[in-house]
Amino acid sequence: MENEIENKNYALPASIVIAAIILAGAWLAKDEKKNASEIKNIISEENIIPEEIVLPVRWGDIGVKMASVGAIDAEKFESLYASRGGLPEDIKKLLYDSNNGNLKITKENSGVILNLLWALGLGNKNQILEQGPMNDSRYGGAQNFASTGGWTLAKGETMAHYSRHPLIILTKEQQELIERTSKNIYRPCCGNSTYFPDCNHGMAMLGLLELMASQGLSEEEMYKYALIVNSYWFPDTYLAIADYFEKRGIKWSEVNPKEILGQNYSSASGYQRILKETEPRELKGGGGCGA
Repeated sequence: MENEIENKNYALPASIVIAAIILAGAWLAKDEKKNASEIKNIISEENIIPEEIVLPVRWGDIGVKMASVGAIDAEKFESLYASRGGLPEDIKKLLYDSNNGNLKITKENSGVILNLLWALGLGNKNQILEQGPMNDSRYGGAQNFASTGGWTLAKGETMAHYSRHPLIILTKEQQELIERTSKNIYRPCCGNSTYFPDCNHGMAMLGLLELMASQGLSEEEMYKYALIVNSYWFPDTYLAIADYFEKRGIKWSEVNPKEILGQNYSSASGYQRILKETEPRELKGGGGCGA
């Protein structure tokens, strides 16, 4: 497999704030349980996406901190899920308890975990949000993206929380690690890397990278778990990529997560290239970039 070459030409985002606000309810109101049951029929026998994964990072009191500063409005968050029977107790603990253990992601809860990590990535103070392409003057301000205009579950104005709260304190080395990995982790809903988190998936992945780096994971481990989490959010994409490699005699367990997450495979253009050589997987739900 070819090595990735860092691409510093960022795609012009189509997700301006008007579209983000219109689509916000559609994504945030998505029924994860229904999607999970649809996905299960297709991938339950696969080794690509496990039924659940316990990440080697502690959630601790992150949810409590986010609620206390208003990056998440706990009442709004609970109301969003009330129509689906309410938040499960284990998810409530992530929002209200201060002594949570390691973060667990399942096919059923991957959507709500996405929303929690989205709030973390948006609210945590980080140079990527302040000095990276999100603040490039060509785009008219960081408020003009799906990841900001589409986050409707904060207290007050969303931009009042943008890179505002020291939720996770990073060392210089940890920040450099996040910047390095974020530039090579793409998502198939668009052409941008996590270094340009203009949609919900990008902002959530930034939050996950901050968690992992702050708790001492190596660069190799960060790529490994980022690929697993991306696979929950975009199951059809990574099943197609796995098929692509299987046809070439390469098992999924043998692929290099860093390379798979790069532009050649995990970006929108990379995924389209893969689809030309594989049978696309038809899964309803997951992967939508509408905030």
